[in-house]
Amino acid sequence: MSAADQSFDLLAAEGRRSQRHRLQLLALWLVLVFGCLMSVCTGAVGIAPMQVLGVLLHDLFGIDLGISFGRREETVLMAIRLPRLALGLIVGSALGVAGAVLQGLFRNPLADPALIGVSSGAAVGAVLMIVVGAPLILLLPPWLGGYLIPFAAFTGGLVVTMLVYALAQRQGGTDVSILLLAGVAMNAIAAAVVGVMIFVSTDQELRDLNFWLLGSLAGATWDKVVIVLPGVALAVIGLMTLTRFLNAILLGEEAAQHLGLRVEAAKRTAVLLVALATGGAVAMSGVIAFVGLMVPHMVRMAFGPDHRMVLPASAIMGAFVVVAADLMARTLAVPADLPIGVVMSLTGGPFFIWLLCRKRGLSGWT
Repeated sequence: MSAADQSFDLLAAEGRRSQRHRLQLLALWLVLVFGCLMSVCTGAVGIAPMQVLGVLLHDLFGIDLGISFGRREETVLMAIRLPRLALGLIVGSALGVAGAVLQGLFRNPLADPALIGVSSGAAVGAVLMIVVGAPLILLLPPWLGGYLIPFAAFTGGLVVTMLVYALAQRQGGTDVSILLLAGVAMNAIAAAVVGVMIFVSTDQELRDLNFWLLGSLAGATWDKVVIVLPGVALAVIGLMTLTRFLNAILLGEEAAQHLGLRVEAAKRTAVLLVALATGGAVAMSGVIAFVGLMVPHMVRMAFGPDHRMVLPASAIMGAFVVVAADLMARTLAVPADLPIGVVMSLTGGPFFIWLLCRKRGLSGWT
């Protein structure tokens, strides 16, 4: 076979692979759209799909198609379910992409954003603000005081991540094993701080702590969506640009350097963007476990290890998983609203055990 024929075959194979990836992403988008429709229609107040369409056209564009809906359906949809859905999409996509990047960076399918201390640092920031900063919140206007806890959570996650990264610096490079060990140590310290704050908190503060530590989208508002969207979107878009680096580093850091990639700069960028994406998400929703672990692994099992497919698919599937978990949290014990972290732990825990027991689970990472 001539060189020209081989080049043609390679181009044809790449074209077929790209077309298959587009079809797979389209299928994921359709699944996500279906999940979003179920989320806005289902709950203590049932809303028909045509009523959803009628409310959206009426409130957003002033178009009246004659679809009958009441004031209650309009208020529930526009003020409660749509902000909650939007926040779930943001949080899920951020956690899914962050987990995929960390698993590719560490070449370890068991890695997730909590591994480097982002989630635990955010928990410390929020807990300190709830217990210690309560007088400050009361002194500020309600519209400003409500954002202090999310800001403290984001700051805590970023500070812990920077400390972990600084500890992992060695001879001008980043030692991944030290990074992981430092993350474990920081998680232990954060757990101790949270435990102390729980011990000294009042009954009301304890209820607030439990609500935040277990994770929930119940407090979603359009203001929170507007606040969290720019930072998380910037981080997710930045992480999407690392596909070439992540594909190269699967061969090893030395191989990536030989390909002309600035490995240390890329690792630093990846860790910082993961901190921004996860910190912003956790700051608004509380701690939601297992999304960053489950979603990228399921994507790799279904679509392969190519990060050009893994990262966008993880964003879409992560958004669907969080939206579906939130739907279960709202409907399993109506009219009560279960914490979404409980639902994710009930599903993620067995998945994690299965992952550990799967004999070939590490075969794609060696």
